[in-house]
Amino acid sequence: MNSQKPLIIQSDRTLMLEVGHPGYVECRDFLALFAELVKSPEYIHTYRVTPLSLWNAAALGVQFKDIVEGLENFSRHSIPPNVIADMREWHESYGKLVLQKAAQDCLELEVKDLSILERIRSNKSLEHFWVDNNGLAGLFIPQARRGDLKHALIKAGYPVRDLCGYLDGERFDLTLRSIDLEGNSFNLRDYQKEAIDLFYCAGQKTGGSGVIVLPCGSGKTIIGLGTMAQVSSHTLIIATNNISVQQWRDELLSKTNIQASDIGEFTGRIKEIKPITITTYQMLTYRRTKDEPLHNLNIFTEHNWGLIIYDEVHMLPAPVFRATTEIQARRRLGLTATLVREDGKEDDVFALIGPKRYDIPWKTLESRGYIAQAFCTEFRVPLSSEEELRYAHADKRAKFRIAAENQRKKELVCELLDKHAGESILIIGQFISQIEKLAKELGLHIITGKTRDDERERLYDEFRQGRIKILVVSKVANFAVDLPDASVMIQVSGTFGSRQEEAQRLGRILRPKEHTSHFYTLVSKGTVEQIFGTNRQLFLVEQGYRYQIRYF
Repeated sequence: MNSQKPLIIQSDRTLMLEVGHPGYVECRDFLALFAELVKSPEYIHTYRVTPLSLWNAAALGVQFKDIVEGLENFSRHSIPPNVIADMREWHESYGKLVLQKAAQDCLELEVKDLSILERIRSNKSLEHFWVDNNGLAGLFIPQARRGDLKHALIKAGYPVRDLCGYLDGERFDLTLRSIDLEGNSFNLRDYQKEAIDLFYCAGQKTGGSGVIVLPCGSGKTIIGLGTMAQVSSHTLIIATNNISVQQWRDELLSKTNIQASDIGEFTGRIKEIKPITITTYQMLTYRRTKDEPLHNLNIFTEHNWGLIIYDEVHMLPAPVFRATTEIQARRRLGLTATLVREDGKEDDVFALIGPKRYDIPWKTLESRGYIAQAFCTEFRVPLSSEEELRYAHADKRAKFRIAAENQRKKELVCELLDKHAGESILIIGQFISQIEKLAKELGLHIITGKTRDDERERLYDEFRQGRIKILVVSKVANFAVDLPDASVMIQVSGTFGSRQEEAQRLGRILRPKEHTSHFYTLVSKGTVEQIFGTNRQLFLVEQGYRYQIRYF
């Protein structure tokens, strides 16, 4: 034992990391390979290991012996034997179930563990999958049920390694330019090339599906373009909103050899299918009444796609999950800044889109100059005496709203605007009434979900060009908004304890720039908003960001 080591491992699989220890950073980056941060107070950060975190580690090629060796190197005390046993079982379970092609248009599930095989055979919820394949021994399913089986098995605790391969889709050659349309030199960065190679796997069946996790501002769209060039087939891109659709279109035209006539847009404005088609999650799930079928989901199956790109894959809605079970023979690329889902459906992403193929710590890219250096500050703002009284007598949901709309936050916003005068500043909030009032009282431009697309793009464009220095935005700016010069984000309210929203909002100010960026989050002192704020910060703390706590 060594009392100077930073990590304490407990028998309930809780990993406790001492923040002030000299080995903190090295141990934190090691734990991020296979564990999840669950609490991050000042002195001790708490991690946990789960089956999914170990499956993703195994899919990334992290060897179990390296995990054990690292734990032994960092652990202050001896590792409880049950922790090693559980982790080994979870890690080794990835690869014990392999789905491969068989004869007679069937797929075969090969189970390399006899005890697991017996459990699967006797599981009544799975028996409807199996079909006879000319009397051959084994577990066979129709090809069309590939996704359904993988989804059912992961819910039962069994990850499937899918080696059935992919359909090539209709051929469409696409190459990347060396000089973009603006005359700038364009080349893939080293980590972008690595991510594309790890996803594509030289066209082998061991690759072709999965998720690439990179921070906002690091060029996830560029990775999408590079993957399209590798696959060179008809591609469906699913984005978060119409602004994102336009940004994908602009990047395709600027950085690839394809013509505008080759790009289709399937939105509320235009419905066209072209070799490269861009749509939105909202469009795919649109229906006039809740009883009406989701007709637009047919876009997945009615065209011979060779690649489907899910932008911001952590936003994937349930109907698109269900449609994705039917297209497992198509290559599927998920792009995201964080695999965190507040609905707990990370295992659905693993089963239906694929495992994590590439991940790199945000601070690593910051140190190499690929994203901006950012400082995070949480301001704790007291309520007024009148709001304190209202808060004391409110129910739980109303308490959060009162705390979020704390009137004293306006005073702090004004101070921060003065401090960063001349910089490009975004003020973002959850509640429309709050940000509308703030924009009106301060005489600022505002963008919400009610803002027309053309007006929204005009304001974004003026912000990019520096004609507008301060912009108030609602949560419509959480995703896929390219504002490269934004260097200050003031968050006046958020969606409860959403970790992925916190990460996305910081990402709005991470485009590389000469000066540092600042992320300010304003919470009401001693309220439920402060508690939610602590949870919101978890993912970013895991990535190496530290929040300075200040009082107003």
